[in-house]
Amino acid sequence: MMDLHEMDLLRHKETMNEQLARYGVRFGIYRNNVFHEQLFPYDPIPRVIDRQNADFLEKGLAQRVMALNAFILDIYGKKQIIHDGVVPEEFVFAGSGYLTQCEGMQPPKGVCSHISGIDLVLGKDGEWYVLEDNLRIPSGASYPMIARELERRCSPKTFRQYQIEDNRDYAALLRGVMDYVSTEGVPVILTPGRYNAAYFEHSYLAEKTGARLVSGQDLFVEDNILYRRTFDGGKERVGAVYRRLGDDFLDPLNFRPDSLIGVPHIFDAFRAGNVAIMNTPGNGVADDKGIYYFVPKMVRYYLNEEPILQNAPTFLPFYGEDMKYVLEHFDELVLKDVAEAGGYGVRFANTMTAGEKEDFIRLLKKEPRRFIAQRVVDFQEIETCSGDGYVPRKADLRAFVLYGEKPVVWKSGLTRFTTNPDSYIVNSSQGGGFKDTWVLSQ
Repeated sequence: MMDLHEMDLLRHKETMNEQLARYGVRFGIYRNNVFHEQLFPYDPIPRVIDRQNADFLEKGLAQRVMALNAFILDIYGKKQIIHDGVVPEEFVFAGSGYLTQCEGMQPPKGVCSHISGIDLVLGKDGEWYVLEDNLRIPSGASYPMIARELERRCSPKTFRQYQIEDNRDYAALLRGVMDYVSTEGVPVILTPGRYNAAYFEHSYLAEKTGARLVSGQDLFVEDNILYRRTFDGGKERVGAVYRRLGDDFLDPLNFRPDSLIGVPHIFDAFRAGNVAIMNTPGNGVADDKGIYYFVPKMVRYYLNEEPILQNAPTFLPFYGEDMKYVLEHFDELVLKDVAEAGGYGVRFANTMTAGEKEDFIRLLKKEPRRFIAQRVVDFQEIETCSGDGYVPRKADLRAFVLYGEKPVVWKSGLTRFTTNPDSYIVNSSQGGGFKDTWVLSQ
């Protein structure tokens, strides 16, 4: 039977989720030509990160993002890391994130990955492991922002009583990056529209940063300069675009010609140095799951430092030795399709039938570049609140790094947890929920 504290927590959870729904804090999923919008379930028990762990993560995350940014500039420039044999060219040019159109690009101030979402888990061995680098258009910062805002209203005493880093500076950090890389003109947040999965975040960040929220039809290019149409029929120059649509749809004249949500010639304005695009087109070359394997090597190569954060133990079937290991230890591994995201394309070998294993191994041998294999990291559960009291659930942490003059790690983050007690997949698109992340100031 629950005690009074647990009953109060359950009521608080219900109230908070009602408030989040009232503010439109929902997560939309567009799949198989059907749009479904749902509440992103919130759990009121926060994840707490002590000062020692926070300091360790800040150093490791800043180091990792600096190396990834250097890699993107190099790949679209001199390609020295390929010439020196550190990363095979097959893992660069065959990846879906590599864009030939970006060859020779020079983004304003040399920054490509303005906002990075790095997904980590804390293993039961006490070590932090990076599972994934998200460098295209990582989402999720708005959810802990508004949750903290509502929690402060519900229980202001809590945030005076405990020494917790204030997470309300995310908008200021983001606006600072916009202003730092801006060529000349106003900042805008470019959204594909109401039916995008993260539209709540687009509108919320626009409100908090003071940037204009625009769609493709609000922008146009004239003489390689990007403008926004004003309500009085005039125009104003745009200096920085925080775009929330994929590379393919950004510019129908340079990428997908059937895109109805992009801006014709915006990529030409970017190439001419007349506007900053955040994150830079072509960033996907660095967050390919196959490239992930090489990030520790990038840290050593570009920064001449030992990596602070470790990858999950990863094997590339592309290499004969790794393929041999994968086949010999198949039942112990999780297999990931490098082209998929959001928890899709992930297969745990020990859940496959004999026939499924046979079919998968056949595909693996036919398309070894398509997959990576990882040892399953037994990561820690954290408490969540449910009708059964406190229950343990697997959870990850999406840490946000904002890169302007230098990389700055936001002293908060998005903790996602699985609502399924038997699952390791925490993604919101797979039914996961989220928590606030408290970083202790001392």
